[in-house]
Amino acid sequence: MTRPDHGLAHGWCALTSLHGRIEAHVERALQAEHELSVREFAVLDVLSDQHDGDGGHFRMNQLADAIVLSQSATTRLVTRLEDRGLLSRYLCPTDRRGIYTNVTPAGLALLADARPTHDRALAEALTAAESRPELAPLVATVRRMGG
Repeated sequence: MTRPDHGLAHGWCALTSLHGRIEAHVERALQAEHELSVREFAVLDVLSDQHDGDGGHFRMNQLADAIVLSQSATTRLVTRLEDRGLLSRYLCPTDRRGIYTNVTPAGLALLADARPTHDRALAEALTAAESRPELAPLVATVRRMGG
């Protein structure tokens, strides 16, 4: 009897394992040093790239898509960050139904302080994962994508 090919399932399991390991390690570092979650960091990071050009601002649904959360979870996350003074919301000047969110100066300062912690923890997690044969090819791909 031949064994079924589980290549796709095994690849997916390896990818989710790598993601989980990285996220947990980065989360611990960000929480310990900056009282910031991985998702909060992602929101600040994504929104800090906004600009005044065409398509330069994110609506809530676009932000939700960028950080891979539901729209309701993204709204709750933005509200928490706004309550901490890290974000501010305002009406879209061309469509009063749209609400945009900007990173405040305090949010930009926290992001700048947290970025080295994030990058260090990410590098540590990738190095640790590299020692696992099933994860090493994925780590190599991530490293190539990083330039």
